[in-house]
Amino acid sequence: MSKYYYLIAGLPDVTLDDSKLSYTVADFKTGIYPDLSAQDKGLVDLFYLKFDNENVLRLLKDKEAETDERGCFTAAELSEAIEQIREGGQPEVKHFPAYLATFISQYLQADFDEGILPENRLAALYYAHTMKSSNPFVASWFAFNLHLNNILIALTARKYKWEVAGSLVGDTEVGEALRTSGARDFGLSGEVEYFDALLKIHETEELLEREKKLDQLRWDWLEEATFFHYFTIERIFAFLVRLEMIERWVSLDKEKGNQLFRRMIGDLKNEVRIPAEFK
Repeated sequence: MSKYYYLIAGLPDVTLDDSKLSYTVADFKTGIYPDLSAQDKGLVDLFYLKFDNENVLRLLKDKEAETDERGCFTAAELSEAIEQIREGGQPEVKHFPAYLATFISQYLQADFDEGILPENRLAALYYAHTMKSSNPFVASWFAFNLHLNNILIALTARKYKWEVAGSLVGDTEVGEALRTSGARDFGLSGEVEYFDALLKIHETEELLEREKKLDQLRWDWLEEATFFHYFTIERIFAFLVRLEMIERWVSLDKEKGNQLFRRMIGDLKNEVRIPAEFK
């Protein structure tokens, strides 16, 4: 019997259309996470690190900024790491990821290529880190999201005739095609199996409906990728990702959603990444 049989058997059933949530991403961190093996905790940490990314950006701009407690590190630990790097040392915080230390150092030295925003540089480092995961499912999940986000940015930029190169994240073959190809499909229809579905979703005019369809695409990807994983860490990881999707939708009313999407378009016009709320 799998070591996670009872953990997974006890997980609540969730669907993307759930209108309320009695179990949250924070609950997962205090409930299920402690029972995982050290190796599997490392995989789940890759998910939680995105909250640390946002927290680091906030603290670099404002030492007193409020932080999201769902990250792997406390505000005090992140502040300590930032100060240690500022003083020319290495962060002494236990298990502090190298990619985050690299970003903090580059930020403090303003060491970014011309036209590359700090947020995009951090996202690129994060995806490069997560896509190196030894777990094929987890690595593929992050690659899927990177490509999905970049394709959406490229489609929107093409629609409004905006410059796209500086807004794309990471250095991948898909990203290179999006930067250089003049083809309607960027030459990706045969390479990215979900490209046609994504193109159709992008054409959806109503913003919240479009975002719901994107989350459904993500949900379906997870369903297919974990089909043969019954009582494994892959199933637990997918549950956590889905939980966050539902949590976001439960808290998002229509007006706030439209405001966020208007900001997304405005940010893209100024060559800024898509807001973190929709990554």
